Amino acid sequence: MTQPTYPIEELLSKRILILDGAMGTMIQKLNLEEHHFRGERFKNHPKPLKGNNDLLTLTKPEKISQIHRQYLDSGADLIETNTFSSNAIAMEDYGLEDLCYELNVAAARLAKRLCQEYTQNNPLKPRFAVGSIGPTSKTASLSPDVSDPAFRAVDFETLREAYATQCEGLIDGGVDVLLVETIFDTLNAKAALFAISQVLERKNRDLPVMVSGTITDASGRTLSGQTLEAFLISISHVRLLSVGLNCALGAGQLFPYMYELSRKTSLCTSVYPNAGLPNAFGGYDQGPQAMAMEMVPYLEKELVNIVGGCCGTTPEHIEALSALCNRYKPRKALPVTL
Repeated sequence: MTQPTYPIEELLSKRILILDGAMGTMIQKLNLEEHHFRGERFKNHPKPLKGNNDLLTLTKPEKISQIHRQYLDSGADLIETNTFSSNAIAMEDYGLEDLCYELNVAAARLAKRLCQEYTQNNPLKPRFAVGSIGPTSKTASLSPDVSDPAFRAVDFETLREAYATQCEGLIDGGVDVLLVETIFDTLNAKAALFAISQVLERKNRDLPVMVSGTITDASGRTLSGQTLEAFLISISHVRLLSVGLNCALGAGQLFPYMYELSRKTSLCTSVYPNAGLPNAFGGYDQGPQAMAMEMVPYLEKELVNIVGGCCGTTPEHIEALSALCNRYKPRKALPVTL
């Protein structure tokens, strides 16, 4: 039986699509304080909430909407929901694990509403709301205790349940795509992908799914020790729209790994690097044009279908990438060499 084709798949064969940049970077620029995160609703919450960026979808939705608009105005075709940490495992640190479904629904509706507005204003450039599903703050493959290598802070079923609630909210909120991103542990990702398949089957829905892993250093491996080839094999049983890499490294450092990945998958590929490597203070100094120049080899060799930015990137970075990518053709599917 022929698999259904999503509208976004047709676009990916015609041009390089632009993903937005960092949400966290833009929120940091707002210099918000504890009371901004709390709002009236969480005024008396017993735990500190500053730094819970996802909560701003409920307490400062106008700020999140403004950031989405800045990225859309900069040329983004895809904008991610403000839900990177909207799962019960991450929200437990703030005592807000029961809020996850609501957070995801609200963030999805906000992003989707803006995408519909921009698409209506320019039907030749449709916009898509992408449900961001982060890795959680715990890993199922590694022990956080060096004296007890067998210990695990979380198990597969707990991850699956947390991801299922998140997916329910994102789907009910109307996202066009689901993105399992910043994968440092493939077992976590497999729990997310399993949850997605279960929720979609239960709802009798079919949505495209993107996956993006993270190479943590020059070893070319994920934090849990997998090579790119092993990572691709681990997720090969899932029907995906795209596979790619994001975070940890800048475009210059990510290039050899994206070159390898593009030759070992028949899927569409994505890349959204950081704005270079962090400085001594943990900030990012690489400007929009410098980042765009580092992306040129990817485009000349036709390695990618989706390009965006991760930590340290801003609407100015996305505008520079959008202008650059308009001059190049998207990657064509290649024979798999696994």
